[in-house]
Amino acid sequence: MAFSNLSADDEYRPDHNPAVERLISPPPSAKGDSSLLHQIGREIVIGDYPPEARMPDEASMLARYDITRTALREAYSQLTAKGMIVAKPKVGTSVTSPIFWNMLDPDVLLWHLESRPLEDIAMSLHPLRRMIEPGAAALAAQLRTTDELARLERAYEQMQGAGPDAEALIAADLRFHLEILSATHNPFIGAFNTLLSTVMLRTLRLGWDGVDDAALKPARLLQHEDVLEAIRRQNPDMARMRMEILVDDSLKDIMHALGSGAGKRQQGR
Repeated sequence: MAFSNLSADDEYRPDHNPAVERLISPPPSAKGDSSLLHQIGREIVIGDYPPEARMPDEASMLARYDITRTALREAYSQLTAKGMIVAKPKVGTSVTSPIFWNMLDPDVLLWHLESRPLEDIAMSLHPLRRMIEPGAAALAAQLRTTDELARLERAYEQMQGAGPDAEALIAADLRFHLEILSATHNPFIGAFNTLLSTVMLRTLRLGWDGVDDAALKPARLLQHEDVLEAIRRQNPDMARMRMEILVDDSLKDIMHALGSGAGKRQQGR
């Protein structure tokens, strides 16, 4: 969901960004209504059906999952739309290479989060954050409005006021980063918001666990304030540099948490 994709029901309020709030508190998943899709999708991600391999024939799939042809075809239709399988005449249905999978699709992203170690997810996310967020901070410093600055300040205040409430801290931290992406006014950057918000919900929790273990919470809050101050001053170079430092230190915190055992505890949640 791009930040510009707001419905007619989304009333504008200077202190409220509907797109950001929707990403932080997404609607309940319809996962139960398409359990076959999620089961096959996860099995493709973990390699039960390897890339470039043919899927079992229809009769085998019907027997394996105890389903109807209609249900199987609907699941295949959705997996095809996500780029994960392809059907060819006289060949059958095959799993595609992961390079064709739509990683911006919420389902595909969810299957990876459920199936891959947190360390792998964090290491894959860091280069993406490094490419996107410093540039977004620089753009936000140039283009942010007074209302956008106020929402960013409010998100930082919520981080400061979260105290020992880990969930409140994580929600405010995510809100801080998403408000920066929103303030770029760039729909192409906004296209990454679902991916970043979904994965960052997992990695931010792990990162703050690492911060607690290393007693670095005040320093990390100050780093967020440094980014905010650069955007407030409309200094793009400073905003870029400070966000680079913040993103890099976030990865260090995650690695610290994984080394201390916090990652294993979170993986089991």
